[in-house]
Amino acid sequence: MASSDQTKKSFKLRSQRWFDDPEDPGMTALYVERFLNFGMTRGELQSGKPIIGIAQTGSDIAPCNRHHLALAERVKAGIRDAGGIPLEFPIHPIQETGKRPTAALDRNLAYLSLVEILHGYPMDGVVLTAGCDKTTPAVLMGAATVNIPAIVLSGGPMLDGHWKGRLTGSGTIVWEGRKLLAEGKIDYDGFMELVASSSTSVGHCNTMGTALSMNSLAEALGMSLPGCAAIPGPYRERGQIAHATGKRIVEMVHENLRPSDIMTREAFENSIVAASALGASTNCPPHILAIARHMGVELKIEDWDRIGHDIPLLVDCQPAGRFLGEAFHRAGGVPAVMKELLNAGKVHGGVMTVTGRSLASNLETLEEPDREVIRHYSVPLKEKAGFAILSGNIFDSAVMKISVIDKAFRNRFLSNPPDVFTGKVVVFEGPEDYHDRIEDPSLGIDEHTVLVIRNCGPVGYPGSAEVVNMQPPAALLKAGIDSLPTMGDGRQSGTSASPSILNVSPEAAVGGGLALMKSGDPIRIDLNTRKVDLLIPEEELAARRAAWQPPKLVNKTPWEEIQRSMVGQLGTGGCLEPATLYLDVLNTRGESRHNH
Repeated sequence: MASSDQTKKSFKLRSQRWFDDPEDPGMTALYVERFLNFGMTRGELQSGKPIIGIAQTGSDIAPCNRHHLALAERVKAGIRDAGGIPLEFPIHPIQETGKRPTAALDRNLAYLSLVEILHGYPMDGVVLTAGCDKTTPAVLMGAATVNIPAIVLSGGPMLDGHWKGRLTGSGTIVWEGRKLLAEGKIDYDGFMELVASSSTSVGHCNTMGTALSMNSLAEALGMSLPGCAAIPGPYRERGQIAHATGKRIVEMVHENLRPSDIMTREAFENSIVAASALGASTNCPPHILAIARHMGVELKIEDWDRIGHDIPLLVDCQPAGRFLGEAFHRAGGVPAVMKELLNAGKVHGGVMTVTGRSLASNLETLEEPDREVIRHYSVPLKEKAGFAILSGNIFDSAVMKISVIDKAFRNRFLSNPPDVFTGKVVVFEGPEDYHDRIEDPSLGIDEHTVLVIRNCGPVGYPGSAEVVNMQPPAALLKAGIDSLPTMGDGRQSGTSASPSILNVSPEAAVGGGLALMKSGDPIRIDLNTRKVDLLIPEEELAARRAAWQPPKLVNKTPWEEIQRSMVGQLGTGGCLEPATLYLDVLNTRGESRHNH
């Protein structure tokens, strides 16, 4: 009698384990019959055609991804045209601007959700819809763990925003508007109208914030069709590439082209180089590290400095430049940037991509880009515009985005001596404390101050909050000092142009060095040596460390408690540490048992 243990039986397609096993008619019938109740046919399910999942991240509470509800119809048409059977399913929503306490809390939850769906349901391949910041790493992390054929369809940026004859970029204009409000140059209604002007259409942030950055890096990794990342959400080309993506995933299933074939060490190195050239978000390092860990690829936070620091800034896009997503797309998008980097010998051209061809092959016939937006490698916007990875006597690692250090900031804080700043710290216990006390004159905040915020990391907040880019008190703003050095164990929005020292690991809530700092402590920041040191005797630091007591953390939901109990630090990706042991689960652990 044939065994009913499907983990020991060979099938042409994985979905046949559910829908077409003549040796086990009882279970096959059970699986098939319920998928018929909304109009599918037995002929479809038992046709030998690939079953393709569409991981739907769009919903009414995820407005940056909501147009995926419509784009999914074009994906389905592409899947059908290529001879596949589409099955759309929801995954946990993540909306950066709506989720409290922070959308980052739910990246790992969405990842877990997707792993369970891909592992436990009858799918041969999957289209990963992505857009808003954390949706892109979440779906790539899930695809890496299960390792079935997968392809990313990003949703694209919103159309350009305008205000009184100037471009207004989503997110970036918020930080500028806050300063104008604090200085009394605009009132509440003016602030609301200014910020609202940047939200123009369906799509995610139109700046090179985390959304456009991460979708660009998904393409740089080889996981999207060429040109996919930057097509604005409302453009007809967005629907067209959705159809092409649907067709391509069916072919990938027949080719058995999987994430492990694409997301190799070389591909991750390409993504680091691309991030520097793009002027990408400071959220990219932890997300890329997390994807690599779930892929089983060795990658360290220090690689961002070693591989990417000396790469020049090529894309003139806010917050590091002038333009927005529409111009970036029209100029040539990610393929044009990768071509520049390939011609300069800075990326691995032989890596495989979802097209079934190498990166270099995909770029062979590319036209000359718009050089006002995408610069030639030899004539960049900025030299050496990548990320500096810092360490010192108070933390193991932190990230600083070099491309957003403008001339005024460098002249004021990093010129005497070059790339070194010595000052004092003023410490805030979180964003509430910052907002309550930033205008307190007794803090003595001046242009020699480093604003420090703590208890905002993966454990402390929880989830790690985008709060490090703190603005100076109104008195300094009115005096023309519109920024100060800032540092924290949280993150900041990728739309911010603040050259903060952030993602400090380990965080204060688990005993990291920020927990030991006191307002008034002297500090030295040296970008030449990549060192940040508190200038107090080691004996004093040791005494403070011995006296430190962990904060009493209050969990508002069960997930907050679960996440806090398992999450790692931003310096290693902010992953659920037990989950990183589950690699290529279908090959290493097999299919799950029958459900009846």
